[in-house]
Amino acid sequence: MLFFKKIREKRVNEILKNVNERHLFRRYILLAIGCFVVAFAFNLFFLQYGIVCFGISGLSIVVNEFGIDPSLFILIGNIVLLIISFFTLGIDKTKNSVIGSLIFPLFVKLTSPLTSYIPLGDVEMIVIAIFGAVLTGIGYGIIFKTGFTTGGTDIINQIIAKYSKVSLGTSMLMVDGLVVLSAKLVFSWEIVLYGMIVLYIISMLTDKVILGISQSKAFYIVTDKVEEVRGFLLSIMNGGVTIINAKGGYSNEKQQLLLGVVPTRSYFVVKEGLKEIDKDIFFLVCDAYEVSNKE
Repeated sequence: MLFFKKIREKRVNEILKNVNERHLFRRYILLAIGCFVVAFAFNLFFLQYGIVCFGISGLSIVVNEFGIDPSLFILIGNIVLLIISFFTLGIDKTKNSVIGSLIFPLFVKLTSPLTSYIPLGDVEMIVIAIFGAVLTGIGYGIIFKTGFTTGGTDIINQIIAKYSKVSLGTSMLMVDGLVVLSAKLVFSWEIVLYGMIVLYIISMLTDKVILGISQSKAFYIVTDKVEEVRGFLLSIMNGGVTIINAKGGYSNEKQQLLLGVVPTRSYFVVKEGLKEIDKDIFFLVCDAYEVSNKE
């Protein structure tokens, strides 16, 4: 049993490696564009107006009030979390966060002077919050669609999801919610409320850019390589799969239909991985708005 498990894990690693190497240059370009957009929005809308909204970036706005450079804080925080990720999630989960973790704080530093050329004057704070959230959500959507992340609290979310029964979406809400509340250390409750609005908009738009607006995606799959696809879906963090006996509407032949549910952020990897396993695979993707697991 252990022997077959190791063979399956080796095959899954090969699939993920092939997916990650496909269109690599284009994905790096999109990652850079996404990081630039998020960093620019961070400096222009959030750092300048003290709106604490998400992740390490949000915490950097708090420590900025004590004279600590935000880009340096983000870089150090990301490096520490990458080390933790390596020992808790493994190298395969960590490597997709390395590049984003390093270039995002670089773009934060490089885009900082640009804000002086875009005076926003007396624009209402709610407008600042909404525009910043929209731009950030689009930027993160581009990043996650490439299969990469910017590290930071996204690593913490994955660790919580792996070692507890909490879903990835719930862990994101918990961690980023605490970050937003940390704003009360140096800012007013009004700023905290703006941060919550921003966090909600970013979450919605990020998923919308990736595909749909739900936290999970349901894949309905027909393939001749049932066991290999099943093993691959089970390897995805917070992923699940059910095999259903079905009959072809045209051929009238018995076949197996796989129903797989994965987090929205894993959509790109799953889609490309399925194509890697079976070039003739058929699958249908739908939004899954609520997923309930038996305890």
